Amino acid sequence: MQDATHHARRATYRYFLIFIAIGASGGLLGPALPHLAEMTGSTMGQIAVLFTARALGNMLGSVGSGLLVDRFSGHRVVIGMLLLMAAGLIAVPFSHALVVLTGVVFVLGFAEVSINASSNTLLLWAHGVRSPPWISALHFCFGLGNMLVPLVLIGVLALTGKAAWTFWLVAAYALLLVIPLARVPSPRPDPSRDGEREPPPPPNARRLGLFLAMFGLYVGTEITFAGWITAYATLEGLATGDAALLVTLFWMTLSAGRLLAIPLLRKMTPWMVLRGCLGLGLLSALALQFGWLPLWLIALLFGLACSAIFPTLFGLSNALMAMSGRTTGLIFLAGGVGAMALPSIAGPLLDWAGTGAFPLLLVALMGLLIAGLVALRRMVRLTGR
Repeated sequence: MQDATHHARRATYRYFLIFIAIGASGGLLGPALPHLAEMTGSTMGQIAVLFTARALGNMLGSVGSGLLVDRFSGHRVVIGMLLLMAAGLIAVPFSHALVVLTGVVFVLGFAEVSINASSNTLLLWAHGVRSPPWISALHFCFGLGNMLVPLVLIGVLALTGKAAWTFWLVAAYALLLVIPLARVPSPRPDPSRDGEREPPPPPNARRLGLFLAMFGLYVGTEITFAGWITAYATLEGLATGDAALLVTLFWMTLSAGRLLAIPLLRKMTPWMVLRGCLGLGLLSALALQFGWLPLWLIALLFGLACSAIFPTLFGLSNALMAMSGRTTGLIFLAGGVGAMALPSIAGPLLDWAGTGAFPLLLVALMGLLIAGLVALRRMVRLTGR
């Protein structure tokens, strides 16, 4: 058991480094959006297709990775996707036609979510019922990558005047992780790891459907804010550099909040953490709508609100349903649907209704998430588990 724990921790520390890489890769799209639009000669409405392409890649990758990790060595799956992600990042600066760039972003979306879903499943298998704090730490690393990459972009632009080197630096970092991961064994499901705890029941259609809806809404909300806050602030008259920093502030508090959630989840129930996060998210969206607070403070608060939602909801699903690679794949498929649908309507909304539509969209999304949590709590009370 001690040896198994040692191997689990060695693998988990590598997952942390990998999540910094996929966080940086995914978080680069929003801050780089104005540069990509200029590179391809596209409007904001046209460049929004990149979010759709990325989400379609997410959807396909979530289904495929769930099946692969159930049948093959999980680390081989992750290594293959790291190589594919690095290739996509290298290709982005050479994709001067929007149609080519769209195809490359599709590949990136496929690789990123495959790594994400596979690593989450492997983490559950490595730690069993003790996984929630590890899940929060894992997603902290994802937020850390998202937080750091706009700063890297700003530094690269200051030094070279070109965004291309940011994509290449993230690709180089991803490639450095391949050999360390190959040197540790891949975790497999082990029910005995949880001792005498009664295993959760298989997911029923209603409960799984509600979880999938909430994951889709949350991921769509997060990607919408991170992907469009820079463009929104620029349209509101903020300088380009200051607008790009809003994404860093968002990811900074999102990362800090996930770190804070590790001790909180030991003292508070997941329900309490989720209620606090969603309540703060709704208040932050209302503050944006009515101009109660400056943009930098809203970015900080909204990041804190979003911080613990995904890892806490993921840990709650593991407690209420038996999780497999396929189930995790469905969760990330739902996230891909949300990431495709919600950010893709933000661009046309900004073009059609102006900047005032963006805060209203955030208010509506947070309201739907609160309604979903209430429905899930009632379902659990009615069934007794």
